[in-house]
Amino acid sequence: MSFRVGADAYAAFMGRYSEPLAVQFAGLVGDGRRVLDVGCGPGALTAELARRPAGGAGVVCAVEPSESFARAVAKRLPGVRVSRAAAEHLPFLDDAFDVTAAQLVVHFMADPVAGLREMRRVTRPGGTVAACVWDHAGGRAPLTTFWHAALELDPAARDESALAGAREGHLAGLFRQAGLGTARDAVLSVTVGYASFDDWWEPYTLGVGPAGDYLASLGGARAAALRGRCLGLLGHGPIEVTAAAWAAVAEA
Repeated sequence: MSFRVGADAYAAFMGRYSEPLAVQFAGLVGDGRRVLDVGCGPGALTAELARRPAGGAGVVCAVEPSESFARAVAKRLPGVRVSRAAAEHLPFLDDAFDVTAAQLVVHFMADPVAGLREMRRVTRPGGTVAACVWDHAGGRAPLTTFWHAALELDPAARDESALAGAREGHLAGLFRQAGLGTARDAVLSVTVGYASFDDWWEPYTLGVGPAGDYLASLGGARAAALRGRCLGLLGHGPIEVTAAAWAAVAEA
């Protein structure tokens, strides 16, 4: 899936979650002299990898198919080598990296197994390949309340629970299909606070990802009904959301 929004919109929508998640995920992945962030988005994980000691002393690269996101990362992190590319076609030689990681990306790959195979290909033998995906199927994603309300009003709505890696054990299964052997599983958790319901709701109006696309597809009355149902579930605020992500780490 290609996100057709600016980096600022994505950051407003998901940055509150992806940035603290990146700290945990980078700690799980470990350090390497040559590191690649696959599907870097606006650069939450890229910035964390570059900040860590090994990243600062080595080479950090990032790939991203969205032009606006790639441009934003290159501007934000001038020391990072940013390329426009999809995970399924990484523009690097075999064994080029010590660590290859994908945060909140596998479920949006056109072919997740092919993408993970490419991640394995560009990682040296004995290096690390890692990915994490929100637990959409388990009801522990940042977007769970939104999709719960949407499905109550529209049972035909397509939420994100069926996406690749978004249910227990599936991400590790994709790793095995990609030839990565036995992956080490982990659950990462972040908690985000909102001052009010409007603070929580406004990012959904920015058209980011499947949830933003779905909201934009509704007419005014249906969008208002969805907003009202979310308000009924959450209240006026303050609101606190705890989200969990499945993570898998394997040796290349």
